[in-house]
Amino acid sequence: MRWQGASRRKMSGGKIIAARSKRKFEIGRDFSETRIGPSKRKNIATRGGNRKVRLLNEEYVNVTDQSTGETKRAKAINVVDNKANGHYVRRNIMTKGSVVETDLGLVKITSRPGQAGVLNGILVKEE
Repeated sequence: MRWQGASRRKMSGGKIIAARSKRKFEIGRDFSETRIGPSKRKNIATRGGNRKVRLLNEEYVNVTDQSTGETKRAKAINVVDNKANGHYVRRNIMTKGSVVETDLGLVKITSRPGQAGVLNGILVKEE
């Protein structure tokens, strides 16, 4: 598990003496690394009885053409660009903001696949 609480070090590098221990609401998790492949999801239980759906693999993207307003399902071929991390392109990892090549053209991912469990995107007009 990852911990998202305050640092135990000062800006100077000195140690802060903890007034309390770690708390349940401060935990974090590793990110899902959504790849292109046969659809695979994982349910995650979160605080308050809620849940998240981690999208581990997906081969189709819901593509919206903003000029016409139509949404179609397109097959993802490979990841072309990812601003989050350049190495994700080589490993075909999709995150929000990544550009994916599909059979309809280039698509920019607008959903958060590790949080919502769905791949939505908008068609990118090539200039």
